[in-house]
Amino acid sequence: MTNRLAQQTSPYLLQHADNPVDWYPWGEDALRLAREQDRPILLSIGYSACHWCHVMAHESFEDADIAARMNRDFVNIKVDREERPDIDQIYQTAHQMLTRRAGGWPLTMFLTPDQKPFFGGTYFPKTARYNLPGFADLLERIAALYREQGQTIAAQNAQLTSLLETTVARPSASAVPLSSEPVSTAVAELKRIFDSEHGGLGGAPKFPHPSELELALSRGVIDDDPQAQQVALFTLRKMAEGGIYDQLGGGFCRYSVDERWMIPHFEKMLYDNAALLRLYSDAWLLTGDELFGRVCEHTAAWVMREMQSPQGGYYSSLDADSEHVEGKYYVWTREQLARLLDAHEYAVASAYFGLSHSPNFEGAHWHLYIAQPIDKVAAALGIAVPAAEQLLERARHKLFLAREQRVRPGRDEKVLASWNALMIQGMARAGRAFGRAQWIASARGALDFLRTTLWREERLLATYKDGRAHLNAYLDDYAFLLAALLELMQTYFRSADLRFATELAEALLERFEDRVDGGFFFTSGDHEPLILRPKPGPDAATPSGNGVAALGLQRLAHLLGEPRYLDAAQSTLRLFFPQLQQHPSALSTLCQALAEHQLAPTTVILRGSAAQTKSWQERLAHGYAPSTLVLALANEIPGLPPALDKPARPGVNAWVCRGVECLPPIAEWDELQSALRTR
Repeated sequence: MTNRLAQQTSPYLLQHADNPVDWYPWGEDALRLAREQDRPILLSIGYSACHWCHVMAHESFEDADIAARMNRDFVNIKVDREERPDIDQIYQTAHQMLTRRAGGWPLTMFLTPDQKPFFGGTYFPKTARYNLPGFADLLERIAALYREQGQTIAAQNAQLTSLLETTVARPSASAVPLSSEPVSTAVAELKRIFDSEHGGLGGAPKFPHPSELELALSRGVIDDDPQAQQVALFTLRKMAEGGIYDQLGGGFCRYSVDERWMIPHFEKMLYDNAALLRLYSDAWLLTGDELFGRVCEHTAAWVMREMQSPQGGYYSSLDADSEHVEGKYYVWTREQLARLLDAHEYAVASAYFGLSHSPNFEGAHWHLYIAQPIDKVAAALGIAVPAAEQLLERARHKLFLAREQRVRPGRDEKVLASWNALMIQGMARAGRAFGRAQWIASARGALDFLRTTLWREERLLATYKDGRAHLNAYLDDYAFLLAALLELMQTYFRSADLRFATELAEALLERFEDRVDGGFFFTSGDHEPLILRPKPGPDAATPSGNGVAALGLQRLAHLLGEPRYLDAAQSTLRLFFPQLQQHPSALSTLCQALAEHQLAPTTVILRGSAAQTKSWQERLAHGYAPSTLVLALANEIPGLPPALDKPARPGVNAWVCRGVECLPPIAEWDELQSALRTR
């Protein structure tokens, strides 16, 4: 028999459809039942690629006795944090306040029928261990607590509700003029916490932190700060050499459990790879480093091979587990390599991938990483570097094909608007940098899928799977998609994309903007009532929706000459400026927006025939130029808005502007290059 989750689209919820637990999805049916029967809510939040979510499910939610206790004493609600980031944000924050510890997944929260949390944790084992109570015993204690300590819980809830409200940014009592000081302070913070030995920010476990690295790289170039550039470039190199990067199939895992990037938590998330693909493309443009280029090639190939649906949308994630074992799909023994490779291939591959050292994964297996550069491997073996590279490529190809025959990790095939927007941006940026039409086509296919499937009657839906699109979209969906359109329009301009970008910008102002205090709420004004309406500023695993909205609105405003977009961005920056002053590196995307507020981005409008403007656009794409937007608008394009409808002139002409200040039209390539260098 299945429970109510069998009717859901979320692969995570469907994983629990056969549990003996009487699960409900989040919704009025479950909330009404809790109110009518005065039963506490057991809220369990996770996602399909989460290893410890699987462990808790197998240990507890598949156990008939534990399920009977849950069904007797609680209304049990299962939530996919990827489909419902609004709920996850609220209860992760509440968990931190209740326990004074960081949260994570699975998140296990106990709520009163009015959705107020009174106890929580993350993973609980079936029986007591790891200094954690057993889940069966915990259920009995929480049920008794709810029955016997109602007044105490009510008092705690009132205090917690007040604390939650303090997390929503409010205007400062004293108006402080905006300045770029937080930007330089943020870069200084990143340089201070940079691990100069292994790369990355801070110690283990190590996450990629692409928003922070993007700030360091862009400001390093703009401010001519080699040390800031080194924070980003050295980290990207170490990650590319480590096991967090899939050395055979491309793509990055979510984080590394060690400080050397060697052993990852093996799940692969679309959003991480979207941001890193964009960042490695920028690093390659800046340095020409072959390693960065190879990472882009292999990651883009992985995205199109394994993460893009036939309809065009990008899937969400790959599981950490296969055959119920974390990492089993990815690790090797020496004997496996020896059987697959000839002696010359094995000699190169084992030295290059670290099999000449001790096992690095659970005592008997190797997870591949770059143990030493190929030129050193070649020197040690007494062969030429090109020969070693050829042997390595043959070995890599054989290992990849052999790995393809293994039982694959599960794939979460829901299509999320926000994560798709991030990957559209990443594929478009990489495609433009490398001149790869296939990557650009991939991005455009995903955009067209979102527009036809998730954009309905001037509003976005958040998720799609198996022919069903649903759930009211969030700030991130709108803001990230606006950013993706701005990226795609710089690759190949379509008037429909500009109209869509304007519609998204208008929707941001209409549905999410706080017109009183400034900034953007995470949920729209017509969203279902929850116990909190967050307005997040700091970056998390994905960039801040407020930061991306402010940055995108500013850029669109400069292209269209629309002051309302500038006003909304400025109000957002004013609201978060006290936080930017206190912890600027935690708000790196807002720092990017602040920097462009203080000094407007350079915009380059190219007019001429389609062939001529494309040629100039492609030449401009070969250099790394942060805070520069380039639109190639062929003379044949009708109906352009006045700010972009530059007059047709002989040949190609470039209009170079910063804010409202524009140079006279430029008709010579060398003159354009000179003008951009001085901007």
